[in-house]
Amino acid sequence: MPSRSAPAEPVTPDPPGAIDRPLLTQSWLDVTMVHWTADPADVARLLPAGTRPDTFDGAAHVGLIAFRMHRVGWLRFPGVPYLSRFPETNVRLYSVDGNGRRGVVFRSMDASRLVPVLFGRIGFGLPYLWSRMSVRRVGDTVSYIGSRRWPGPRGAGCRMVVRVGERIDEPTDLEHFLTARWGLHNASFGRTMFLRNAHPRWPLHRAELLKCDEDLVAAAGLPAPGGEPVSVLYSPGVPARFGLPSGPLRADA
Repeated sequence: MPSRSAPAEPVTPDPPGAIDRPLLTQSWLDVTMVHWTADPADVARLLPAGTRPDTFDGAAHVGLIAFRMHRVGWLRFPGVPYLSRFPETNVRLYSVDGNGRRGVVFRSMDASRLVPVLFGRIGFGLPYLWSRMSVRRVGDTVSYIGSRRWPGPRGAGCRMVVRVGERIDEPTDLEHFLTARWGLHNASFGRTMFLRNAHPRWPLHRAELLKCDEDLVAAAGLPAPGGEPVSVLYSPGVPARFGLPSGPLRADA
């Protein structure tokens, strides 16, 4: 019989521990996080084996996360400037495994540099896709534009504009739940692995969604979002570290 699932670990605004010997370092800049609720049944069928939807008040969530990747490096070595700086837009879900570890699951990761896309797909089995992309900030307005090149569906993309508002002194429980995620669940080479990350506490701002014309969520296998998002946040960014993958997971009951 499979072992019983451990209860989900607490949601904490700070990482549970430091990563002294990182596999990967990077910074995420000009980050906009837009979230809608989703049916847990729609999310469950898209998660890796050994994980289940992580829900808040009974609802699953899908996130559209747009940002600039900056200074991507391996094993403490700095990255090559051209290859380590690029826009990226992710569609992500929220997961918890049989050991109680909360994480995110990426359904798509559009990026504008082909070499990192190939490396992420081949080396880690991550759903990276090559896209034309740009990020531009003018005053308190930030715009993100992307159109998929390969592997498809070709032309899927996102055109999003937000207005950055006031700094958040104390995030709500939902905002902590959506942003304080200290790991990644990913199916790679026939196994579900957990990749831990750590970064400083998010500096968060409220944001107003001025425009959102996207079909990335539907292209990722989810129903297209209906209605207004439940959360729109902006952050100037954080530096992040990723540790070595761990696994296998304890079987989920």
